[in-house]
Amino acid sequence: MVFAAGLGTRMRPITDVTPKPLVSVAGRTLIDRALDDFTQAGVKTAIVNVHHLADQIEAHLSTRADPRIVISDERPLLLDQGGGIKKVLPLIGDAPFFICNTDAFWIDAPQSNLVALARAWDPEKMDAALLLAPTQGSVGVDWEGDFDLAEDGRIIRREGPKPYVYSGVGLIKPQLFAKEKSDVFKLAPFLFSAAENGRLYGVVSSGLWLHVGTVAAIADAEKAIAARRK
Repeated sequence: MVFAAGLGTRMRPITDVTPKPLVSVAGRTLIDRALDDFTQAGVKTAIVNVHHLADQIEAHLSTRADPRIVISDERPLLLDQGGGIKKVLPLIGDAPFFICNTDAFWIDAPQSNLVALARAWDPEKMDAALLLAPTQGSVGVDWEGDFDLAEDGRIIRREGPKPYVYSGVGLIKPQLFAKEKSDVFKLAPFLFSAAENGRLYGVVSSGLWLHVGTVAAIADAEKAIAARRK
């Protein structure tokens, strides 16, 4: 499930005319960077929700052969991430599935972070597992971090600076949403509830993680990529 429906308000004025997933960083769009990674990891189908400037995203994705793209149309009403997932649960089935934001990516990872996450998955003890990146050293991190990790890999929520940020990619069980009655709702409370129950785990990613959430972050990311290529 690729989240591509958001308004991209922090990236205005660019996103007034171009949806954030189609913003280009060092010659490649954000959504293509994500989908290319999933293709290389062996994912065959990606469900992409659309709302803001949806026609542009659909037209762009129509040129892709891999992975197979299924569009979830949220033009009439933006459902937020949780609601977007609920809408497509009949297409997902009962197996755990990847979730992915489109405002971040990795470079120079020695192995696929997606494969590493899948290999770490344990359905007996996990309801969700998130790829994490170091707060220090990652590009575009302008906050104090999101999580800490216990020795067994469980994600810990606490106040103050934290050593890891959520990368925007995770694996999650569809059963988490079975009892939700609303159509529009956020994803984060479900992840926080899993953490409170000791069933939210984290995997620290390899390579350099770049978060591109603002206009200024585009230049920062391109500068970091250029420095790695010298």
